[in-house]
Amino acid sequence: MRRPSAAAGSALFFAVAPGVVAGLVPWLLTGWEVDADWWLPLRVLGGAMVIAGAAVLVHAFARFVVEGLGTPAPVAPTEHLVVGGLYRYVRNVMYIAVTAAILGQALLLGSVALVIYGVLAWAGMAAFVKLHEEPALARRYGAQYEAYRRAVPAWWPRLSGSRSRSS
Repeated sequence: MRRPSAAAGSALFFAVAPGVVAGLVPWLLTGWEVDADWWLPLRVLGGAMVIAGAAVLVHAFARFVVEGLGTPAPVAPTEHLVVGGLYRYVRNVMYIAVTAAILGQALLLGSVALVIYGVLAWAGMAAFVKLHEEPALARRYGAQYEAYRRAVPAWWPRLSGSRSRSS
């Protein structure tokens, strides 16, 4: 896939997937109304988490375009396994970023409903990774993915990047 096509497909998928999961659904649950009595330091932390989650998502999507020559969308996968950037530290960058954005909104708004939704959303993403994504990546990239999977943790980032040359 050429980069302009990958960029357009990734932008569309960005709006559809994380845009709905971390944007539309939280808005529907809360109307993005802030609990003015909610403790200010937690609101500030939540805002920082939302900004960090969004920045990490943009970075991850860009990696798929530049390094992978494809999109994160299963219908237009990458030509190359994406293992650079933040993917050197943790395999599920996008899912962690989406969860951080949702939980950040929960803190920012003082919403228990968003905490519950964030936990459920993460559980759904974790199940998708285990049942669909990991087997699909193993089929598509074979030994390269297996080496990457052994070298880089799935959910808890390590402090140093992958030391595996194949990843």
